[in-house]
Amino acid sequence: MVVAKSEAGKAATAYFRTARPLPLLVTFLGLGYFAWVVFWPQSIPYQSLGPLGVFTQYLVDHHHTLLHNGYWLAWLIHVGESLYAMVLCKSKGITNARAQLLWFLQTFLFGIASLSILIAYKPKHPKKT
Repeated sequence: MVVAKSEAGKAATAYFRTARPLPLLVTFLGLGYFAWVVFWPQSIPYQSLGPLGVFTQYLVDHHHTLLHNGYWLAWLIHVGESLYAMVLCKSKGITNARAQLLWFLQTFLFGIASLSILIAYKPKHPKKT
């Protein structure tokens, strides 16, 4: 029985779960498209993208500075979310360095798709008798 409690505690200190594939894909494609628009707008086939292409071309032609600043702001937000993930790890008892690094990296790359899992995590505290 004592072994089971220590194993449960060990599992809680090393808790990590990957985010669902769809939110990861949406984040990856969104940030990828955002980077494409900001850094290589001349290579985008606007006419082939339908309404998205028309809207993107309008933004590139009239608000490129806003797009550029918005791109870097998005990454700054991801950095903030990653740092908050570290705070959450400590407050939820996740002390394993590998698990903390995985949470940091996943949250940095995929933002709220990862952070929402960590926020929802409710560690089981052993009952004191």
